[in-house]
Amino acid sequence: MAARIYSPAKTAMQSGKAKTGHWVLEFDPAAPRRIDPLMGYTSSTDMTSQVRLTFETREDATAYAEKHGIEYRVEEPQESKRRQISYSDNFRYDRKIPWTH
Repeated sequence: MAARIYSPAKTAMQSGKAKTGHWVLEFDPAAPRRIDPLMGYTSSTDMTSQVRLTFETREDATAYAEKHGIEYRVEEPQESKRRQISYSDNFRYDRKIPWTH
């Protein structure tokens, strides 16, 4: 039974950083998902795929995994790359890229 520990990124619909900053422990799927031939639902016999534990810090999550003998891997969060641009730069006379529309 292996698990991954990660800090979730903000969703595409968020402008702020709410619901981020905590750490999540999720188990890797032990069995593949299959499609029910009658209804078309996707199902799995693996019950640990439904478990999702949240922790305040990465150390808490790793301590939990070590205490319960769970193999784990930690995925470090990636920082977003944001360019600082100014609205007034759209109207500069010496633009490097011409503004067309």
